[in-house]
Amino acid sequence: MSRVRVHNFSVSLDGFGVGEGQTRQSPFGHAGTRLLEWALPTRTFTEMGLHGDQPGTTGVDEAFASRWNTGIGAEIMGRNKFAPKPGPWPDEEWTGWWGDNPPFHTPVVVLTHHPRPPLELDGGTTFHFLDATPAEALARARELAGDLDVRIGGGTTTVRDFLRADLVDEMHIAVVPIFLGRGERLWDGLEGLEDRFDIDTVTSPSGVVHVSFSRP
Repeated sequence: MSRVRVHNFSVSLDGFGVGEGQTRQSPFGHAGTRLLEWALPTRTFTEMGLHGDQPGTTGVDEAFASRWNTGIGAEIMGRNKFAPKPGPWPDEEWTGWWGDNPPFHTPVVVLTHHPRPPLELDGGTTFHFLDATPAEALARARELAGDLDVRIGGGTTTVRDFLRADLVDEMHIAVVPIFLGRGERLWDGLEGLEDRFDIDTVTSPSGVVHVSFSRP
């Protein structure tokens, strides 16, 4: 069976995966880009057009960043990763933060209590809006992914919900040396999580600690 993976998910030292006050202009709230500053200069992120025209860096951070899309056939994301406001859609004009050609290039299941018709964009990305439990969303994503793996793309609540449901096989968390103090915490309610996984850590010159979780 295909595996369920989390990649390049950043948390602060105090465990926050997103800051407070998300808006269209600030998708990570008051955290700004601080949680992603380790990743933005890497070759993987520059090739996605997320860090201007600068040549991308290699090294430890790139080694982790580059694994995010290998063997992935579909992504699952929460409503707040796709759009900044909960509740009914005022219209269908908002198509995400990524423009007409998002970097996913696969089907993407968006978890929302307000389903809407699928949204097909350039490059092979189609967003499917689904009101479902984690297990139901995973079943749909596996249908869309074929024999390939499914990535849980975030945000924080979505990753935590899939961990609570014990549906994650592999996970890469980048622990960033900042304190956010407020926002959405990843680890709440996940006591004993370490018993489910083999855990390895790698320290990067950027100051980030890359923590890898894998099923024994």
